Amino acid sequence: MVEGDPREAAGKPEGPPIQLVNEGHKVPFSKGLLATALTSTGLPPQRAYAVALDVEWQLLQGEDREIGVDDLRRLVERVLAESGEQVYLHRYRIWNQMAAEDQPVIVLIGGATGVGKSTIAAQVAQRLGIVRIISTDAIRQAMRAFFSEKLMPSLHYSSYEAGLAVKLPLGPDLDAVLLGFTEQAEMVSVGVRAIIDRAIKERTSLVVEGVHMVPGMLEMGMAREGLADALLLPLVVSVRDEALHRSHFMVREQQTSGRRVLARYLQGFAEIRRIQDFILERAETEGTLVVDNVNIDDTVGMVVDALYGVFEQTGVHAGGC
Repeated sequence: MVEGDPREAAGKPEGPPIQLVNEGHKVPFSKGLLATALTSTGLPPQRAYAVALDVEWQLLQGEDREIGVDDLRRLVERVLAESGEQVYLHRYRIWNQMAAEDQPVIVLIGGATGVGKSTIAAQVAQRLGIVRIISTDAIRQAMRAFFSEKLMPSLHYSSYEAGLAVKLPLGPDLDAVLLGFTEQAEMVSVGVRAIIDRAIKERTSLVVEGVHMVPGMLEMGMAREGLADALLLPLVVSVRDEALHRSHFMVREQQTSGRRVLARYLQGFAEIRRIQDFILERAETEGTLVVDNVNIDDTVGMVVDALYGVFEQTGVHAGGC
């Protein structure tokens, strides 16, 4: 809601509601849905609602209460142009071209425990209108049901406790924590690759988040011919400030009413930080985007910006009207 907007205060003119027409089918126009669609460009929600409100107001001034999809798109573009939102106008055209070509978007969000991956994944999915979000922890839990602890012991521990599954004696140069974690991540990556391949085949956009998204590891064995049919954005979320990272667990404990065991996270905090350092090293080696999560809104904005950068790099350009 845009508070104090005279268009809201004036109320709607009398007459039938606006109908959106597409191939002979009619659905009621919704400025709320339009605002949500506009956030896929990275336009802040309040500003997106203001643009949608302006579009609705212009529609209500006309006598014809039916508008085609293409005409509505042109009206939205005109409102964005008149509002000086050139960057978001460009992105709006790109996003519509992506939708027309039915090309799925796959966002892969990695990072250590407690950096805010699930929150960011949910926010990014909401911004982009993606309804399918998968956690690698959920994949690990499913795999545990099929593989016993004796057969695959590392699957039966949390990522930062997977070193407990390493039973062989190690030399001084080997870290049991990282060895157990990489073994677990490699196993879970098999399930992640299958889910991504399935999403691409179904042309369904997807957000995958989890500690097991280690740069360079997921790509091994993935069907290269399938990746050509999707736009892929791999990234790593970090919290480089140790005190801020620790505070995330405090907040998580409060938000989940004690369902997550704070003491367990804090006891394994040193291991969690070692895993983060390892993931960041892999990200640097692979050239994977790293976003330091100091502020959730800023982080989500950076992810959306990065996605449009991928669009440009892969040759997706905005078509004019």
